[in-house]
Amino acid sequence: MKNVSFRNKIIIKLLGAVAVSFFISFGLTILILVYVIDPFFVKHEGFGMFEFNLALLFLFAFAIFNFIIIFLILVRKKIAYLKLISDNVNDIANGKLGLTIGIKGKDELTQLAQNINYMSKELENIFEQERRLERTKNELITNVSHDLRTPLTSIIGYIDLLKRGQYNSKTQLQEYLETTYSKSQRLKYLIDELFEYTRLSGIDAKLNLNEVDLSGLLEQIVGEYIPIFEKE
Repeated sequence: MKNVSFRNKIIIKLLGAVAVSFFISFGLTILILVYVIDPFFVKHEGFGMFEFNLALLFLFAFAIFNFIIIFLILVRKKIAYLKLISDNVNDIANGKLGLTIGIKGKDELTQLAQNINYMSKELENIFEQERRLERTKNELITNVSHDLRTPLTSIIGYIDLLKRGQYNSKTQLQEYLETTYSKSQRLKYLIDELFEYTRLSGIDAKLNLNEVDLSGLLEQIVGEYIPIFEKE
């Protein structure tokens, strides 16, 4: 409905410019006919109908020329502004998101330019948000991949120790088995975290903040690297 109203306003303004151009051109033509051509032929009676008709033909051509000139004068600024809007829309379509059009006047074209500026900024924000999400996703995948590698390396190290029988007692064997199981659970947790990533982009997604036991975390990290050091 707004598009129809906007189009109708533009058409009405163009018709107004046409009407003004016509009446001015028509008025000038009548004035020239009454005050120039008629007195000239009355004064010079030697000229016949051919010359008079030729003069009327030139007068008609002059009227059309006047109409075009007056119409262009009335709409030249609008045409130039419309071309500016068109060029900027093409630039936005070609990837210059965020580009804005200079606001001139307070008519329908100004409203159109403001709407295009709003659209351009919105598109820029949407694409920037998409780029941020893509960077966040890549960083998360990289970090999780690194976190997966650590317990996996630890599990492989403990299994290698068990395979080669490098334990001193059943107690140490049980310790290795429990550690391997613990690292396996850690690995499963990280894999579950990776699969749950898609929930972060959901509308209802919420972040749960929990306290972290730094002492236990350090013990866990040291325990993960024990089989690697022993293997070396």
